[in-house]
Amino acid sequence: MDKGKVAPSMMCADFTRLRETLDIFEKNKVEYLHIDVMDGHFVPNFTLSDCIMRQVRSLTDIPFDYHFMVENPQDKLDWFDIRSGDMVSVHFESTPHIQRCISKIREKGALAGVALNPATPLCSIEYLLPDIDFVLIMTVNPGFAGQKIVPQTLQKIKDARSFLNDRGYGDVQIETDGSVSFEIGKIMRENGADIFVAGTSSIFSKNGTLNDNLIKLRECIK
Repeated sequence: MDKGKVAPSMMCADFTRLRETLDIFEKNKVEYLHIDVMDGHFVPNFTLSDCIMRQVRSLTDIPFDYHFMVENPQDKLDWFDIRSGDMVSVHFESTPHIQRCISKIREKGALAGVALNPATPLCSIEYLLPDIDFVLIMTVNPGFAGQKIVPQTLQKIKDARSFLNDRGYGDVQIETDGSVSFEIGKIMRENGADIFVAGTSSIFSKNGTLNDNLIKLRECIK
């Protein structure tokens, strides 16, 4: 099994200390920067516009992990600077044209993923498996940082790993997003998660420094 990968949630970052934050991420070799894009319709919040993220892109070579929580994402992908090596997930629930979205992401050279809300069943991606590189399991209802985990999503991660393996798609990665604390992250890893969106429950916790918290999370998901 490969080591767990860390994707810090940029909506939780202190943008007044952005250069310092990115330096710590680079020092700790974080794999991705998780970019939550919200439109105030699909979820009740607005976050991280294309112009802001282009500025962040100019400061680091860390690949982006775009998470589109927007209605009809196929109409908005071109607004963003999506590059080869990035990850891009769109919600199954957000569009009737999910295959079109996935094709568009792949055309940009990025890894394509489907995000599932806590109550959305795994069978929703049955006929998408040949086309995706990862599935993002939401372990909270999307929209806000700092929420408590939906407990049954821990079993959903385990079921997702079996679901993928049983169908011959063991190479499809599982990303988890929501309440990824040190303790819960360890359970998620044991249940088959590969990529961990890290926010206020772990690396951005006020109970430790960003650097120390990153080291601690690495230990939990190794």
